[in-house]
Amino acid sequence: MNIFSRLFRIGQAEAHSAVDKLEDPIKMTEQGIRELKEHLDQSLKAFAEVKALAIRSRNDMESSKKRAKDYEAKAILLLKKAEQGAIAADEADRLATEALSKKEEDVQFAAQKQAEVEKFDKDISQLDANIKKLRSQISAYENELRTLQARVKVSQATKNINKQMAQVDPSSTISMLEKMKEKVNQEEALAEAYGDIANESKSLDDEIDSALGDSNKVAASDALAQLKEKLGKRE
Repeated sequence: MNIFSRLFRIGQAEAHSAVDKLEDPIKMTEQGIRELKEHLDQSLKAFAEVKALAIRSRNDMESSKKRAKDYEAKAILLLKKAEQGAIAADEADRLATEALSKKEEDVQFAAQKQAEVEKFDKDISQLDANIKKLRSQISAYENELRTLQARVKVSQATKNINKQMAQVDPSSTISMLEKMKEKVNQEEALAEAYGDIANESKSLDDEIDSALGDSNKVAASDALAQLKEKLGKRE
């Protein structure tokens, strides 16, 4: 095995090793991205649910505060009516007391909802941070995956090239070229030989024609004399 074949085979082995090392990280990265996206979906669902609870608690809180103010205003109005004699004092006190009791219930309920809103806001803030982190991780892993996939393509291309080059035998190729060269030389020599034979045949015909040239002229002269003699007899 010559040095070139050894180098090609070493490159081929390294390409195989590179691809093998990259296959598992790609699968792991793909699985990690899938899991992160599942967590992201769950986080988004929880985020929406908590926001909905926060909105509802805030609305309940605002409604309770408004009712508390309304009950206080009604209690004041009842006492004023009692002062004006429009309603009995005892009845006004009883109704005002009931109104203030309702007000206190709404105040306590509003405070409870206020605590819920504050807790939900913290949960929303935490979920929002987690969602941003998950999205960042997904983006980073997707970029890493694209890089790994590109490396695999390069490694596979290198492997294929090295494989083809490793299968090339320089000594065999040179031997085939020498055989082709010898065959071409033989064909060229054969063509030249046929050409020489053709030229020799042509030269021989020329010599024969040259040797018979005078005889042909004599025969032509005799034929002309005979033709004239025939014409003279007719006259």
